[in-house]
Amino acid sequence: MVSYVVATAGHVDHGKSTLVRALTGMEPDRWAEERRRGLTIDLGFAWTTLPSGTEVAFVDVPGHERFLGNMLAGLGPVPVVCFVVAADEGWRAQSDDHRDAVAALGIEHGLIAVTRVDRAPERVAQVVEQARAELAGTGLAGAPAVAVSAVDGTGLDALRVALDDVLAAVPAPQTDGRVRLWVDRSFTITGAGTVVTGTLPAGTVAVGDTLEVLGRNSTRTVVIRGLQSHGRAHDRLGPVSRVALNLRGIAAEDVHRGDVLATPVGWPQTTAVDVRRVSGGLEDTSAWLTVHVGTAAVPARVRPFDEDHARVTLDRAVPLVAGDRIVLRDPGTRRIVGGAVVLDADPPALRRRGDGARRSSSLAALDPGGDVLAEVARRGVVERDHLVLLGISADAPPDGVLALGRWWVHEPTFEAWQTRLRSAVSDLHDRDPLAAGMSRGAAGDLLGIEDPALLGEVVKAAELESAGGMLSLPGHRETLGPAEGAVAELEIRLRAEPFAAPEADDLAALRLGARELAAAERAGRVLRLGEGVVLLPAAPALAMRALASLAQPFTTSQARQALGTTRRVAIPLLEHLDSRGWTRRIDGGHREVVR
Repeated sequence: MVSYVVATAGHVDHGKSTLVRALTGMEPDRWAEERRRGLTIDLGFAWTTLPSGTEVAFVDVPGHERFLGNMLAGLGPVPVVCFVVAADEGWRAQSDDHRDAVAALGIEHGLIAVTRVDRAPERVAQVVEQARAELAGTGLAGAPAVAVSAVDGTGLDALRVALDDVLAAVPAPQTDGRVRLWVDRSFTITGAGTVVTGTLPAGTVAVGDTLEVLGRNSTRTVVIRGLQSHGRAHDRLGPVSRVALNLRGIAAEDVHRGDVLATPVGWPQTTAVDVRRVSGGLEDTSAWLTVHVGTAAVPARVRPFDEDHARVTLDRAVPLVAGDRIVLRDPGTRRIVGGAVVLDADPPALRRRGDGARRSSSLAALDPGGDVLAEVARRGVVERDHLVLLGISADAPPDGVLALGRWWVHEPTFEAWQTRLRSAVSDLHDRDPLAAGMSRGAAGDLLGIEDPALLGEVVKAAELESAGGMLSLPGHRETLGPAEGAVAELEIRLRAEPFAAPEADDLAALRLGARELAAAERAGRVLRLGEGVVLLPAAPALAMRALASLAQPFTTSQARQALGTTRRVAIPLLEHLDSRGWTRRIDGGHREVVR
């Protein structure tokens, strides 16, 4: 099903609701108070089918300045606008506010409806010219204009055709993207439970899907029990649609306008964004403004860096990504100050003098879609999925960025890691030649790397050896430093008598303690068996030759005599042979050689 959503815009009492009613046959004003006063206070909704067969829903917004926040909630998530100007009154004060909202949101598709032509047919050309002039700085500068009267039906068919043409030019939305639906209503239906509504701009929702409600103070997991659009039930709905979702897992009073239904773990929630001005001004604004995004209105502090860039610190976390548009409104005057595009939804902290000026220079070089090289360079290392989460296009790493598994690393950072790690390991060897090396945990702490796979890439690039969880320079394991002479003397003794393991006093006389022997074993110079039994690495093979000549099976005593050694040496040596599968223990007193 091809469907679209169109929002109305325009000065109060210029006939927005009346026009929607005439086009759809539905009453968009939902509240009795609205119908009694003839004044739209909150958002209204209606839908119809155009001559092409395209289904279109209308979000009817209030025009009065007191309800500007509600207007922005309706306009925020909608990509197409029908801008209404009455022929008998022309452009008015709230027309300015709605124009400023269109400019701030970057809406580029829509049309101009000159209403109430039955009252002033002679003014149509003048009002069209005036509207085009006022909209010149917006995406609606070249929008088609249609003169209509909801009273006598003049121009309604032409308006429907014009809508068809406008909607045909709207780029196709992404159907397989992550879902971010800004909630505009939440209520309870008897027998069904909680229902929320909103405009689905991208992605697809289906019955049974699990989503997250990103609320003002919490995140809740919910399941879609049912879906409706335009009054009909659906199993699945794609963009751009007005959708009503029956949710399981949350009460209606726990969901509010401005909350978001989102793909689980699919959106970053941020309390600070760096932005670029797209309309209005930033430098002369009040420090505290209201940020409108989607259907949300959030108090925020604005810190301008220059006339085009600023840091916006939000009163609560909001799911924003690079490229999102926000509207800045002064809560005191209720006027729209301007609009901005998010450049960075995960900006760096500003702690030192001059950080603001430096950040201004960095932002001036950023594209709204994000500069991958700049973002990776700023962080040094970042997960590719995190960049995508922030709305930064990351299809392939640019020059200067290494893709290492799930990590993207700035090449200078990677080179610095290698140098620092190799230097630290070398310094450790110099301080303590007998040390096995630096533990992988210490290396990770040194570089600030927690992921073992990423650390492994650095170790490999730094040309370090890794064994037993320890990192060392190539060849270091063969270096025994001051213990070299004693180990060489021990080797001479054991070559003469392979199974005459030295006693503790002999090792002490040679000044071979546990650290020296451990280093010798790592170098492949000795073999330690059990508590204090030290032989040469060739001893097990020599023992097998002697044991193979015995009648099978043999006793421990027979093995001791064949090897010409003591029980202190024979027992741990036999157990070592058992562990390697060279001999097999038959019972408490007998073993045999495994053939």
